[in-house]
Amino acid sequence: NVYYSKVKNQLKMGQDIGADASVLSDWMAARWIRLGYVQDLNLDRIPNLSDIRSRFALPDNDPRRSLSLPWRSGFTGIAWNKEELPEGLTSVSDLWDPSLSGKVGVMSAMRDTLGLIMLDAGVDIEGADWGDSEFTSAVNTLRAQVTGGQVRGIKGNQYKEDLKSGKTIAAIARAGDIMQINAEAGDKWGFAIPAKGGVLWSDVVVIPIGSTHRSNAEDFINFYYDPMNAVQVAAATNFISPVDIRQLEIDVLDEAVSSNRMVFPTPVTFETSRTFRTLSQGEEQRYGAQYQTVLLAA
Repeated sequence: NVYYSKVKNQLKMGQDIGADASVLSDWMAARWIRLGYVQDLNLDRIPNLSDIRSRFALPDNDPRRSLSLPWRSGFTGIAWNKEELPEGLTSVSDLWDPSLSGKVGVMSAMRDTLGLIMLDAGVDIEGADWGDSEFTSAVNTLRAQVTGGQVRGIKGNQYKEDLKSGKTIAAIARAGDIMQINAEAGDKWGFAIPAKGGVLWSDVVVIPIGSTHRSNAEDFINFYYDPMNAVQVAAATNFISPVDIRQLEIDVLDEAVSSNRMVFPTPVTFETSRTFRTLSQGEEQRYGAQYQTVLLAA
């Protein structure tokens, strides 16, 4: 939203924003697509797109994959301090146990946090058969945990610092973030996709409407989608690649890396997660306003 506020007037006028390509959260890319702020991709220049994972091939906001392409993805689930909670956690509801009062962290990303809460309530966040009632119920669940003191705070990336400092011992978290703090501060935190499902999020690349170097961007995207390059990027960043990386490429990695299902998921791993469906313009406004009331209460 901060980035969008800086460039939206230029986008509206079809001007160059100074970026040949932009990598955006999937929900923000959906907004750009809806408003006509991106260029069509010349897919003939991106032959490596044939290696895209089927999980990412047909998004609801760009069913022909002609306007945006997945760049990196990851799972959102639950994390905990292994010393404080040696038995671990298995569900979002576990975060609301009274023994964790004041020690739970929550991410400020609306779709991650409320998506997990909705999944815990049995809502298929990827399907079209839910709306205001289900979303409001999830908001009310979170608000009750915030005002009751169960949740210490709702934060952006700072939620990781609260885990590291011990201010929180459990949290709604992204798998990549937990791998990062484990690498920085010792293997102290566990992570799991909840039994009722985790959230699969994605950042996607688009070519802004005013970009004058579309072919250069397409060439770079094609380079990025080369399986030999994709496997190295995934291993170095701990994000899921959009490329259906074959065993031939994975075999170049150490087994400790290649066996990490949060970075190199199997089809079974993907089945444990759902992607938050694209919201209509009206839903985006209503739900964003509702969620803001919870953020202000935290």
